[in-house]
Amino acid sequence: MNYLKSIVNICLFVVCSIAFSQQETEAVSRTGNSSFIIVGSVLDTEHMKPVGGVNVEITGGAYTITSRDGTFRIRGKIGDELVIRGENFTPVYYTIKDRQRIRLEVTSSKESASNKKTRAQNSYTQLLSEAKRIYKNDAAQAIDKIIEALSKTTISKSQRAESFRLLGDIYSYWKQYDLAVSNYKNSIENLPAIPVEILLAKALYANKNYQESIRLYLKLSRKDISPEQSVKIKEGLGDAYVATGDYVSSITNYTAVEKDVSKRKKISEAARLNTKLGAVYEQQGSPQQAATYFNEAAALSNRETSEVSIRAKAKVADFYSKNNSFDAEIQLRQSALEDLKEIAVDSISNDDNITVQKQNYKIGNALAAQKKLEEAIPYFEKSIEEAVTKEDLIVEKDARRRLSEVFRDNGEFEKAATAYEAYKEVVDLSYNRKEQEISQATRFGKEIAAKQNRIMSLEKDRLLNESKYQLYTQEQELVKARDMRQRLIIGSLAVIAVLLLLTAFSMYRSNKQQKLANNILALKGLRSQMNPHFIFNALNSVNSFIATNDERTANKYLSDFSILMRAVLENSEEDFIPLSNELELIKRYTMLEHFRFKDKFDYTITIDENMNLDDFLIPPMLLQPYVENAIWHGLRYKEKKGNLQIDFKQKDEETAVIRVTDDGVGRLQSKLLKTDHQKKQKSKGMGNIKKRIAILNDMYGNTINVSITDAFKNGEGTKVALTLKKRN
Repeated sequence: MNYLKSIVNICLFVVCSIAFSQQETEAVSRTGNSSFIIVGSVLDTEHMKPVGGVNVEITGGAYTITSRDGTFRIRGKIGDELVIRGENFTPVYYTIKDRQRIRLEVTSSKESASNKKTRAQNSYTQLLSEAKRIYKNDAAQAIDKIIEALSKTTISKSQRAESFRLLGDIYSYWKQYDLAVSNYKNSIENLPAIPVEILLAKALYANKNYQESIRLYLKLSRKDISPEQSVKIKEGLGDAYVATGDYVSSITNYTAVEKDVSKRKKISEAARLNTKLGAVYEQQGSPQQAATYFNEAAALSNRETSEVSIRAKAKVADFYSKNNSFDAEIQLRQSALEDLKEIAVDSISNDDNITVQKQNYKIGNALAAQKKLEEAIPYFEKSIEEAVTKEDLIVEKDARRRLSEVFRDNGEFEKAATAYEAYKEVVDLSYNRKEQEISQATRFGKEIAAKQNRIMSLEKDRLLNESKYQLYTQEQELVKARDMRQRLIIGSLAVIAVLLLLTAFSMYRSNKQQKLANNILALKGLRSQMNPHFIFNALNSVNSFIATNDERTANKYLSDFSILMRAVLENSEEDFIPLSNELELIKRYTMLEHFRFKDKFDYTITIDENMNLDDFLIPPMLLQPYVENAIWHGLRYKEKKGNLQIDFKQKDEETAVIRVTDDGVGRLQSKLLKTDHQKKQKSKGMGNIKKRIAILNDMYGNTINVSITDAFKNGEGTKVALTLKKRN
């Protein structure tokens, strides 16, 4: 008996081994004989009455019509798509799941006819709200709502922009990215908006227009955007750079986003970004750095339960699987399964990576890879059970195949054979489903394309109507212009108005010229007061040398003074001279004053090496009074030897700053030490300078500004800052 049992087990093993070596297509080729007679009925849900005489067909197969009592019989097989079409209702599609009798319900279009008036009265807002509500389940109906909204003649540009944006969202959801791109562009043409431009860049990326996506993201990054928009743009750039193989730029952008979301305590987002960084380093060929980021993502994903963190766990688990870290993979996937219990798993589609059936399947694979076959079996069974519930044929097929292999490797050949037979049935069903999906996708694509053409026709009609309206408006304007030309009274008034304007302009020019002449006279008067004042002070210096019987010094001083006076007189008739000329005058004047007061002060004159002095113009003898004040009223009264600093610096291309700084007794102490006569003299000199600056600024624009402040907090020293701007 045991001998016979051993022979049976060996035979089963051989059968399973041969079966596993066959291709899936061979299994699929045997499905042709599984057809049967499908019996069903069609019922009108409004009146709960059978519908006779409607078309019933299997996609790509048999065809019939319903009898008077609404029943039909047609040959097909499990997995076929049954289509019910009638004149008074929209088509109904049904997939054959078993051999049971079926009942199909249809909604009569008479109901729609009774509600035509109500639908016509629907507002734009209601139509768009309804489209937003249903587009994830019924794209075609949602697009019809938007078409109806766009057909309204009263909507504004912003409303059209909103409609096209929603169309872009619908096409993106249904992975029709080329249509999404065109509709996002239409939205932006009607009303530019940064959020829509971000969606457009994302759609371009999804449509594999990577360079266009990158250019748009870079353009958006230079605009005034919010922190949230900046995160989306940088992450989008990272995705696009990965697609083009520019891993360095991708890492730069992902890192910036990861730091931002981490700083704002967004744990799930940080986990997601770490998985992206890990994936980039893995693609770049840096497994150690990749492992660092994946480990960080795993740690972060355990701190928060959300769909984003579950996705991060799944991606990290995939990385562990590739690197044969099966224990870490299993632990993460089990944690993901626990988290999936707390979120709405029904909203997760079968093609998603985080479904319960896929996680159980991958845990089973990881255990099988470790030869823990007994532990792997329950996970494959759970995966199959969940896949059947969710009608996920892909995972069910893979799980049944792997379960059969595990049974075989574990020596349970009968179970292996049973599991393999179930696997073949799923392969057959999967093949039928694939044909059906291809047919549905083709039909969906045609339907969507037709609706998009309808939208574009509406938009062209609208543009044509706008052009007609503009043409009509232009014609009306021409008529008005012709009428206006015929009115002589208005023409006469216009001539009178022009004459009045010319008179006013003439008076304005005359006043302006008079003001200019007055300013010129005032400047000459002020200059005539400045020169004698300067000469008088200089002669006082010569007199002091003669009084001390220092004839040689007096002669040298007079010689230098004569050179200085010649320069002063040459410039006396000019409103402005090059700054280099003024610098030479200041150098010579300061040298003469230092020659006299060597024991009172030292001085330095510094010039910015990048500064071209001839580019700037300055009124002659404008700096000299400030230097004179620094020496005579600040440094001269100081008990210790002082310092005078004169700096010429260029602030920018249009501005130069000249600073005269002394560490004398300060303005307050100087006033206390002066005689009444000195006070009068100083007041007159400074007053003349202020008047000159005011007149010159009025004539040539605000090109000169002077500020006088204490050099030190204790009130000692004086700092004069004179700002010059280039004259245009």
